Amino acid sequence: MKVASFTISGTASYGIVTDKGVIDAGKRLKAIPTLKALLAKGSLDELKKLTGEKPDYALADVALLPTIPDPDKIFCIGVNYATHLAESGHPTPAHPMIFTRFANSQVGHGQPMIRPLESERFDYEGEMAVIIGKAGRRISREAALGHVAGYACYNDGSIRDWQRHTSQFAPGKNFAGTGGFGPWMVTTDELTDVSKQTLITRLNGVEVQKAPISDLVFDVPALIAYCSTFTELVPGDVIVTGTTGGVGAYRTPPLWMKGGDTVEIEISGIGILSNPVKDEGSVAATRAA
Repeated sequence: MKVASFTISGTASYGIVTDKGVIDAGKRLKAIPTLKALLAKGSLDELKKLTGEKPDYALADVALLPTIPDPDKIFCIGVNYATHLAESGHPTPAHPMIFTRFANSQVGHGQPMIRPLESERFDYEGEMAVIIGKAGRRISREAALGHVAGYACYNDGSIRDWQRHTSQFAPGKNFAGTGGFGPWMVTTDELTDVSKQTLITRLNGVEVQKAPISDLVFDVPALIAYCSTFTELVPGDVIVTGTTGGVGAYRTPPLWMKGGDTVEIEISGIGILSNPVKDEGSVAATRAA
């Protein structure tokens, strides 16, 4: 299944995305109002029973939200592809490099990613997000994939100068509206071996990143085992697995996103996350008008 969170006429819901439209699960499963709540109840099978029902809306009629709008935790993995390690000059780490994002830094598919007033160094990072469907602590590598609900595309947009103020990445990763997440989650029954998928990033239609998911330094089971050692993973948690080489910061000259650009993250078997880029000043002017 493709499962998305969205708003329709100002009301938040979630549902199944099909070729014919969107089946509103929030309207049908009234006791389970969000995708995160559905995962917490272990009710993906109940959701699957709705797949044959008539869609309620055309996909174009809903505003897509971040796939999980309200995750308890978002863990982002730094320099987790060999090509990105090489271009950044980092040695291969002994353990995953982890920083956190906050939910309010995220936007959904089609929503603008915002270049803040404080910087012109707004960089793209195409990534795959892992969405946790089953709680666990000290999860073994062998059991890890049984805790995954599905996968989504992610753009870990980075304000590079703020990221590099210190050795801690969080300031450059949490400006409002800088992370794209979506367009939906594809459940694991459709992607039994996600390592076979390919990640591509395009800026204004030009390919700037490409790599197989199998190039991850720490793969999905390793990341789940590591993160669940120091904290309990709960349904709706998100692990953003890292970006490959080709980011704008290491190009000559650097390639920064700016207002008027469009950035796409495509992962085979999952979909395409597309976001326009807007400068914060232009967003404020639009709202004022």
